[in-house]
Amino acid sequence: MQLVLSIDPASNLTLKSQLIAQFHNLIRSGHLQPSSSLPSTRELSLQLKVSRNTISEVYETLIEEGYLVTKYKVGTFVASQLPADAVFVPEIVQVSDESKSRVNLPLPYSGRGQSGLHRSFDAKLLYDFTLGKTDAHTFPEKAWRRLLIDRLGGAATNMSQYLDPAGLLDLRQLIANFLGPTRGIVVSHKQVLIVAGCQQGLSLVAHLFIDSHTPIVVEAPCYRGTAYLFESYGGKIIQVPVDEHGIDVSQLPKHPVKLVYVTPSHQFPTGGTMGLQRRIELLEWAEESNAYIVEVDYDVNYRYEDSPLPSLWSLDKNNCVIYISSFSRSLGPGLRLGYIVVPPNLIEPATKVRSLMDNGSPWLEQATLSQFIMSGSFENHLLKLKYNNHKRRDALIAALRDNFGNVKITGAEAGIHLLWHVDKSGPNAMEIQAIGKRCGVGVYPLQDSPACYYENMPNYDRVVMLGYNHLDVDRIQRGISTLASAMRNQSFP
Repeated sequence: MQLVLSIDPASNLTLKSQLIAQFHNLIRSGHLQPSSSLPSTRELSLQLKVSRNTISEVYETLIEEGYLVTKYKVGTFVASQLPADAVFVPEIVQVSDESKSRVNLPLPYSGRGQSGLHRSFDAKLLYDFTLGKTDAHTFPEKAWRRLLIDRLGGAATNMSQYLDPAGLLDLRQLIANFLGPTRGIVVSHKQVLIVAGCQQGLSLVAHLFIDSHTPIVVEAPCYRGTAYLFESYGGKIIQVPVDEHGIDVSQLPKHPVKLVYVTPSHQFPTGGTMGLQRRIELLEWAEESNAYIVEVDYDVNYRYEDSPLPSLWSLDKNNCVIYISSFSRSLGPGLRLGYIVVPPNLIEPATKVRSLMDNGSPWLEQATLSQFIMSGSFENHLLKLKYNNHKRRDALIAALRDNFGNVKITGAEAGIHLLWHVDKSGPNAMEIQAIGKRCGVGVYPLQDSPACYYENMPNYDRVVMLGYNHLDVDRIQRGISTLASAMRNQSFP
């Protein structure tokens, strides 16, 4: 678990005092709930790049103050009975009638389904650096099977009736509890709706807001599944370029728009992270434009160099952010479970739309996932995945540089893919893909990726996307070595 903590080198306070003050704020504000588990001193010291002794002293002080408790051989937790000045009671923030007027209920629309997303995986490839797969060997099969069998004991009643289309109450509450310390999002479970992954979350948003010719802002480039979906509902797509700091706020339209779609934690496909100042500027623009921001936060659990920045939701003061994430990157896209967090004024219309879509996600998968999170297995699983993916990323970067020299690599600070910018003196990205296919190595130029509007990127025809989370270190090394050998045997003008 990565907490929303930071060190200010310019502060007059000691590191210990800074961290104690931030823990006080997290607990008093409800970001850290009573009985919530905390990272070990070693884990937190690695995240913040401070000494383990400093973290130990911080924990000891907070224990003395009554904010934390420690359990022998188990870990450190927020105290179940907090000091009187630290008690926080979450509630749904009331919004004005003016804010409620933002809601647009869906109107019937035909002509959807002109574009699809499904692409088959090439079984002939020995080393496939594709995107969108997880490593089957990392799925916690034994624990999942045990919990699933346990949940089957009460399945008859739950599977014989329609349940809340917003999702299983226990799971929604657990997600709300998880989002507080990890993303700075303090919400009621009523604001959390379970969906079948990010794509269905986006479809729910489209149902709510998009009519024919509704202006919608998307990042350029962006995930084509988003652009295709919004277009299929009749939306008029407005492309706004991104730079190394995220979407270029200065190029956002001056005329009214309903939605702006962003991926601030790990922009797809560039892999960049939206800076804090850019996040604030975007929120200010949304307030002035009376627009909603759709924040898709799919890769936040995999940051390798630093702590995650605060989510847009946590910085929002005007209830204008809709937050979407899923379990596809952690447990696998085949599970088809994700969640959407909506402002209070959208709870009722979003739940109604959710019931129209498929009347809710399957009970058994939700119940099993609830137990998986509640048991602490999910947090342990995330730590294992982050460790493994970090090693794989490092192996891929090393393999590229060992075989091709000091190549330009971007988007590697987070996520599960990176961009390799190939030199102009050699083959372009499409030519490299063709060479790779002939020797059993799958690599993907932007033109053959899940991205669209990449024409805004300079030298986009020389960008290769490489996914790595489903390949072990040995296969990564052999795959890049095989590709390099094949390229050396080719001649190019």
